[in-house]
Amino acid sequence: QVPLAESGGGLVQAGDSLRLSCAASGRSFSNYAMGWFRQAPGKERDGVATISAGGTIRYYADSVKGRFTISRDNVKNTLYLQMNTLKPADTAVYYCAASPAAVVSGTSAHEFSSWGQGTQVTVSS
Repeated sequence: QVPLAESGGGLVQAGDSLRLSCAASGRSFSNYAMGWFRQAPGKERDGVATISAGGTIRYYADSVKGRFTISRDNVKNTLYLQMNTLKPADTAVYYCAASPAAVVSGTSAHEFSSWGQGTQVTVSS
């Protein structure tokens, strides 16, 4: 298990931007693929974006392509999600997650084993 702590959520208006951060503890952050997921009230947890351990392979959900960017800083042990042109449909609790593998195959949650507590993002219309 990798301790993870998200930050950066908040209440914004449609069209605004936010950047989420996820700080990881431990010395092996650069060995793990990482991902962002979200869960809206009454809905299942969905994959948003994932990134390989080296940062060269990224996957995005269709709903966020062109608006969200996932990145990581393996020196700072931090994962980021830059969210632009936010929509009310993006309202959810956002979770970061770590995979025991260096590369994952997409945005499915089943490849991830460590989870943060989540940060709320609310987009008003």
